[in-house]
Amino acid sequence: MSAIVSIIPPGRPKRRLVLPLLAATGVALLSGCGALRTDHVTVGAVPDDYRTNHPIVVGEKQESIDVPVAVDGYRLTRGQRDVVEGFLYPYDRKAASPVTILVPDGAANSAAASSVVVELGRAMRRQGVTNVFVQSYQVGQPDVSAPLRVTYTAIRASTGKCGRWPEDLNDNPENRHWANFGCSYQNNLAAQIADPHDLLGPRRSTEIDAENRTVAIDTYQKQKTVFESTINYDQ
Repeated sequence: MSAIVSIIPPGRPKRRLVLPLLAATGVALLSGCGALRTDHVTVGAVPDDYRTNHPIVVGEKQESIDVPVAVDGYRLTRGQRDVVEGFLYPYDRKAASPVTILVPDGAANSAAASSVVVELGRAMRRQGVTNVFVQSYQVGQPDVSAPLRVTYTAIRASTGKCGRWPEDLNDNPENRHWANFGCSYQNNLAAQIADPHDLLGPRRSTEIDAENRTVAIDTYQKQKTVFESTINYDQ
């Protein structure tokens, strides 16, 4: 900062230049501080959002499960049936999405799997799943036992996979969120959503049961509220 030099002409009182000198000094100081201002940078700011980096997307997703079949297991076991029934529990039967059973071809247990899939299809139909298709897939290893694979397509809420670390956490001078921040939270939240359509918009209100509402209001109005003190004054 440059120094301020004041020249006082002879014959004039010095007190008149006190205010101009102070004003000039103030302007110079303000101009110097203005050059050092960094209001455009907010210290500790986090410009990004984990909901933007890991958005929850509602769309079609293929659900699948592998059912192991032994080489000599030609009958559907209770464990196999329970596993498939649990897998199809969230299946929307009203949507009539086809359920596909893939049978291994060219494996050591191909004959047993072909026998089990017949009973498995019957168990699914008893459970209310009527749109069942059976297809085969090539294994090419006759000494390996391959499983049955049951798949269907459903509307699910999901987000991307976690575990992305594209850069060093220490190389973050702007104090931004790292790439994996909030990923597990978004995945857990998406997994807990029972109906993904709730994320798209509100549901339509159901009709009001006028009789039930009248009974509830009458019960509320007729009840008597009695205050009972819980303080023991004898102590």
